[in-house]
Amino acid sequence: MRHLLDLVFVSESGSSKETVEVTDLIIGGWTGRDKAKLEEHIVELEAIGVARPVSTPCFYRVGANLLTTADRIQTVGAGSSGEAEYFLLKRDDGYWVGLGSDHTDREVEAYNVSVSKQCCPKPIASTLWRHDELAGHWDQLVLRSFRVDGTERTLYQEGAVSAMIDPFDLAAQYAAEVAPLASGQAMFGGTLPVIGELMGAARFELELEDPVLGRKISHGYDVSTLPNIG
Repeated sequence: MRHLLDLVFVSESGSSKETVEVTDLIIGGWTGRDKAKLEEHIVELEAIGVARPVSTPCFYRVGANLLTTADRIQTVGAGSSGEAEYFLLKRDDGYWVGLGSDHTDREVEAYNVSVSKQCCPKPIASTLWRHDELAGHWDQLVLRSFRVDGTERTLYQEGAVSAMIDPFDLAAQYAAEVAPLASGQAMFGGTLPVIGELMGAARFELELEDPVLGRKISHGYDVSTLPNIG
């Protein structure tokens, strides 16, 4: 399947807008570096009916057509929510880093995580950074997300990407289990715990901040719900 996206690639040498074909989308799950905290989170989710993952990390394959740079998505029912993640895009000239939301149906997640990942679009920002320019200070990058309901904007997630497995280590594990990432493939790298309760919102806003180079990627999207008639 051909899935084309208009993306902006920003590097020290300048920026270029290109139409890019994304061939596959892999969602990295359970990517926390701290295994004790990861196990604690798994036990918490088991208590509410979410099955223990088959491995940590694990890799969910979903349709590349779910990726969108749109500022509005539609979901069935009100049981979904977003979460900020970095993602890697493999190209012929190397790896690029972007910002996205693994928007997931939480009701479906309780009985099948793979299906829940496929249920919702995956909004992404159109701007990407060259990974080579981030590698030396990768762990200092910061992810944030906000829930927006009406005029109330609430911090929902915040923390350094050091909480997750390094992207090259994650890609290496995927290569060992499946195959090396090929040009056109994208991989989400995992997310941070939420602040407070896991819940949806009318709008989600995301940030990936590079405090060393003084720049930020931002994206926001509205969520409209369709009736769930069973």
